[in-house]
Amino acid sequence: MKSMTPQHALLLSVAAAVATIAMKAGAWWLTGSVGFLSDALESLVNLAGATFALLMVNLARTPADDQHPWGHGKAEYFSAAFEGGLIFLAALAIVVAAGERLLNPQPLGELGVGTTLSVAASVVNFAVARVLFEVGRRHHSLALEADARHLMTDVWTTAGVVAGVALAAALGLHWLDPVIAIAVALNILREGWELMRRSVDGLMDRALGDGDIAKIESVFAGFADRGCRFANLRTRSAGPLRFAHVDLLVPGHWSVTRAHDLADEIEMAVQRVGTTLSTHVEPIAAPKPRLAEPDDPAEPEAR
Repeated sequence: MKSMTPQHALLLSVAAAVATIAMKAGAWWLTGSVGFLSDALESLVNLAGATFALLMVNLARTPADDQHPWGHGKAEYFSAAFEGGLIFLAALAIVVAAGERLLNPQPLGELGVGTTLSVAASVVNFAVARVLFEVGRRHHSLALEADARHLMTDVWTTAGVVAGVALAAALGLHWLDPVIAIAVALNILREGWELMRRSVDGLMDRALGDGDIAKIESVFAGFADRGCRFANLRTRSAGPLRFAHVDLLVPGHWSVTRAHDLADEIEMAVQRVGTTLSTHVEPIAAPKPRLAEPDDPAEPEAR
């Protein structure tokens, strides 16, 4: 798994979505349960989300160009927003289907094979979600983390649907099946809102997390004996990319070349911990030049 790229992880997610759609659609066809139908519809969202995430991850890792000098990292936030929007649409479709079944309750069909198919699909989603979490965290990919969170929501959704459908069949309460489907819709709406909130947060240039900032500051600490200081650290993230800017304070008598060489050394050291740093060089405690007032008397000429 350590050698797996974000693209490979999302290809696995696409394959898993196709497999789980087939299994969950089979569960719905065998049982006639609107709860199982809601589960199958969410897997359709998984497929669309994973496919779009794959496109955006590829775009996010496209090298910087003249029109995008800071790279294309924010493309991943569009993926998370897109998946969140699809979740809202899926939830609406579930509510419509469940509402019709709530008004016209129907007995459930064969639950044995259908339930087995749905549980098997949930196991597949759980395994793939763990892979996506691991690869997403290692590569700082919001798109992968969003897809993983959606799959985990799918896992809990399936667990609720299976338990609810079994309860409805055991008690003969056919209205319970659509009620459970509506509860599923509300749950995935919550997940969709969280994904959209995080994507907007990323587009607003959110600062790096405490862990990333601590790594940068530890690099700065390694230069404490070089006669320089640091001030006004600012950070931001753009999908998998990390950026920071800092004022580099050096003694005023240093040459431009010396200050420039030190700045390059610091920037390369920060790059090694995963962040692109830009520095602004200023003198330490430089005396401000005294500006002559307009009414100052003219200096006497030297004799």
